[in-house]
Amino acid sequence: MIPKEHRMFQCGMRGSVQSLLVFAAILTIPSAANWAQSENASDRFLAADVHPASTGINHAARSFLKGDRYIVHDSTMADMIASAYGMKPADVIGGPGWLEWDRFDLTAKIPPGTTPEAIRPMMQRLLWERFQLLVHQDSKPVPAFALKVGKDKLKMKPGDAAAPGGCKGGSQNAGDGSAASMQYDCVNQTMEMIVANLGSMARQYVPGPVVDQTGLKGAWNFSLKWTPKGQLALAGGEGITFSDAVQNGLGLRLEQATVPMPVLRVESVNEDPTPNAANIGNVLPPLAPAELEVSMIRPSKPDTQMSGKASEDQLQLSGFTLDQLIRWAWSLPDNGPLLSGGPDWVRKDKWDIVAKAARKQGDPALDEEDWDRILQKLLAERFKLVVHTGEMTADAYDLIAVNAKLKKADQGERTRCYQGVGPDNRDPRAGNPLLNKVRTCQGITMAQFASTLQEIADVNTPVRDKTGLHEAYDFTIGFTGAGRLQSSTAKTAGNEAGDPGIAMSFADALDKEIGLRLQRVKRPLAVLQIDRAERPTEN
Repeated sequence: MIPKEHRMFQCGMRGSVQSLLVFAAILTIPSAANWAQSENASDRFLAADVHPASTGINHAARSFLKGDRYIVHDSTMADMIASAYGMKPADVIGGPGWLEWDRFDLTAKIPPGTTPEAIRPMMQRLLWERFQLLVHQDSKPVPAFALKVGKDKLKMKPGDAAAPGGCKGGSQNAGDGSAASMQYDCVNQTMEMIVANLGSMARQYVPGPVVDQTGLKGAWNFSLKWTPKGQLALAGGEGITFSDAVQNGLGLRLEQATVPMPVLRVESVNEDPTPNAANIGNVLPPLAPAELEVSMIRPSKPDTQMSGKASEDQLQLSGFTLDQLIRWAWSLPDNGPLLSGGPDWVRKDKWDIVAKAARKQGDPALDEEDWDRILQKLLAERFKLVVHTGEMTADAYDLIAVNAKLKKADQGERTRCYQGVGPDNRDPRAGNPLLNKVRTCQGITMAQFASTLQEIADVNTPVRDKTGLHEAYDFTIGFTGAGRLQSSTAKTAGNEAGDPGIAMSFADALDKEIGLRLQRVKRPLAVLQIDRAERPTEN
């Protein structure tokens, strides 16, 4: 399936330690008493619908203004606090373990003319009123990296601080089987921009913030080229670490350091929000899908490859079967039993679709959910599609304990699961370049872990916890991503002398590294069933 969301590196973003320190000096945290006594309507949403987010895969917190509404999707409490106080989620510390796990949806009605800046005090008040959130300013020493002037001559060239700046580049894949590299060419970058961007460029090497200790002013032009951490073993003597790249490309030194960072400490917060107003459905009814101005559907040419893109007002899809279109519109896995029924042509015939939404001046931009609803409506109108949610017994997976090798989490530790190595910096990929993925989980129960496996283990049904383990645990797993697992290099890798490494699927790594296993079972599943589908009407 074509991914709905594409992320790219953006240069010049703010986020240095210095800017955060300035922010901490001017931040004022209203107290509970202030909120209780304040009757200022300008710091309050007109109405707000707050509820737990529906469970699903590919969580991505996002928020935006849309007409007379401020909408928050799939956000943790840490996300919402950070947004309300202008900080990063990582700078929200303390509080209960669920702060980065439970997710919420929010739709709030805003006064006409509300600006993004005016949203912050409204969110602060809502978090106090609905979750009884109490926070205060604090600081903590954190592992960081100091950027210093090296002994050698500067490699950077003076740029123009008044001119537009940016960085272009990314992964440079090697076609001869040698290690890949990363390269960025940057122009007109101030030191504030540089320290903000270094971690974004190479998070594996620079997991903490970067502090500017160079004393350099103005803007600079430079190039950076390095070997990804997971590729160093394959690169051998040709490998370039990120610190070497900084020395070679900038003439600067990047050293580990410890610095005090401004943070927001959570004193207390409720996990369950207060109930919505009884009439919230009337005040904030569901938004109607955007109307279609043009829709064109035609059979794909035999050699058409599946592709798709969505712009502000137009959706273009090529080479999709109706089965794939339904999965896109209802956010289902790319394959598997969660969609069933319909005639055989639903999974064979391919179609090209162009859909243009009717828009007028000033209409808010369309988002993912808008296009999902538009596509659902289009399929109903043109394919006469009728579906319902039912239950069906099908192949699925249970998570079981075979020989569990798990470390119990510390009491009160935040529950989180993320890509990358853990606080102990133990990297299972070291020495084996075919293990190109790593996942760390902290403070997580097996039931919570099982709920993530449909996404990270690349299985097409929800996974059920049957381990019998009831504590919270910390662990790290290194494995081979699906793309590399299917490559010829991975297929031929074995354990003979001279082999570069052994490819290992997530399921194999789960068994070998922490003693858990995915066991195939048959059980009832909630599925979307096709009741009716016809080949599309003419344009």
